[in-house]
Amino acid sequence: MTTREGGPAMGAESRAVRLYRTMRLIREFEERCLAMSLTGEIVGGIHPYIGQEAVAAGVCAALTKDDVVASTHRGHGHVLAKGADPKRMLAELLGTTDGLNRGRGGSMHAADVGLGVYGANGIVGAGAPIAAGAAWSFQQRGEDRVAVAFFGDGALSQGVVLEAFNLAALWRLPVVFVCENNGYATSLPVGRALAGDPVERAAAFGLAARAVDGMDAEAVADAAAQAVERCRAGGGPAYLECRTYRFHGHHSYEEQVALNYRDDAEVGDWRARDPLRTQSTRVDAATVRAVDAEITALIDEAVEFARAGRAPEPHEALDHLYADGTTTRPGVMI
Repeated sequence: MTTREGGPAMGAESRAVRLYRTMRLIREFEERCLAMSLTGEIVGGIHPYIGQEAVAAGVCAALTKDDVVASTHRGHGHVLAKGADPKRMLAELLGTTDGLNRGRGGSMHAADVGLGVYGANGIVGAGAPIAAGAAWSFQQRGEDRVAVAFFGDGALSQGVVLEAFNLAALWRLPVVFVCENNGYATSLPVGRALAGDPVERAAAFGLAARAVDGMDAEAVADAAAQAVERCRAGGGPAYLECRTYRFHGHHSYEEQVALNYRDDAEVGDWRARDPLRTQSTRVDAATVRAVDAEITALIDEAVEFARAGRAPEPHEALDHLYADGTTTRPGVMI
């Protein structure tokens, strides 16, 4: 369930509490998923979002239920922040028919169109043209809706992202491009991969571009609100570079092979700026304890729900492969 203000329904809670709650939900969910992937319960592993929670929470706090997001391979946080049920999200990761996509999407392709989640995506940068296309459709129909594309710094040289920048600026589309710059494209430092400045690159296309502290949910929420309102007012597309950091490896597999491309001091410096801890200082201690207990119980319930689900049967393998009513070409067995 979501509110008109976007994100999980929070009643009359303050924004500080709402942001903390969303971030705690993402953190707890990701920590459980990481543990389950290391035991093999989640097959294929995950790309942990731990450390970057302020970006998803802050951006989605500025959106309504009718707005849409296009996510990335590191997308659990975006999907949860937009309001997806953690039980069904975890069931999706376990590949059961109770999942958001009936076990067919998994970690990198979770979607919930009813909530405006137009899918996580395993193709780097692929969400940018999807969001731009959605924004174009909103503009053509005169709808008061905004699209958001999340992507990492590793996508900033992808042609499809730059093409989306160009068309969005040319047609003044209501789309916000959110670059989660966590410093690394897998193991390649951004300084060795990207020429120039990420903000200036976007500004060169005519986007209203700015950088924001991606470790501060309040700062992200403020910047996102301004960008979204610009879009709603017909001011054209915007770009946010959220400077953030992932506390764990690019993929859970790194926990097993211990890749060494970041030194302990660097990781420690960023962990000292833990966005969840920062946000907790803006909420009274009793509320923090209550939210923590509530989220732990919610994730416990999600784990139980997901583990009780069933895997798709072999004879169901082709179900949902084609849209209902679509006539397949001759020779295709359904």
